[in-house]
Amino acid sequence: MVIIGLGNPGPRYLFTRHNAGFLYVDAILDRSNVLESVDHKLFRAWKLLFVGEELYVVKPLTYMNLSGLAVKALLATYDFDIASIIVTYDDIDLPLGKIRLRKRGSAGSHKGMISVLNALQTDEVKRIRIGIGPKPPGVDMVEYVLGDFSEAELETLTRVVNVAVEATKTMLKEGFDKTMSIYNSIEVVTG
Repeated sequence: MVIIGLGNPGPRYLFTRHNAGFLYVDAILDRSNVLESVDHKLFRAWKLLFVGEELYVVKPLTYMNLSGLAVKALLATYDFDIASIIVTYDDIDLPLGKIRLRKRGSAGSHKGMISVLNALQTDEVKRIRIGIGPKPPGVDMVEYVLGDFSEAELETLTRVVNVAVEATKTMLKEGFDKTMSIYNSIEVVTG
């Protein structure tokens, strides 16, 4: 299994809403034994031992809207099958504190995921969407997603990322379909 967390590289974007995918990858890295890491000009990848299973996690080093370039380079570097990839990213259409797993579908308005689907030329890409919405009225979309989480929001995000990590454990042991049926039907974090 290969988890690609979408985000923007660099300290300026570290705790922005658009970096929820990176924060999820960081949480997995914190709970894993790193077996090896690869620094490519377009991505950073780690091979891990996570709950006794081999897992790869990846952060594109392109900016969000060019994430597909990094994914394409990843597939050219490794012999990964598209079916083994799970892309994780922030979703404005889900409330903060919720996650949704999907096996396929459009990217909605998420430009990073649009880039990935265009690069792979398929919408048959598994994903974990981490809610960051809704955007407050009158606030510019770019300003909102590139804005930092407040302290309270970051606390909620940390809790939901921990649930997403638990979902990853379930995925490795019981598969994506079973995980989807469990985690899409529960309220992850309320309030």
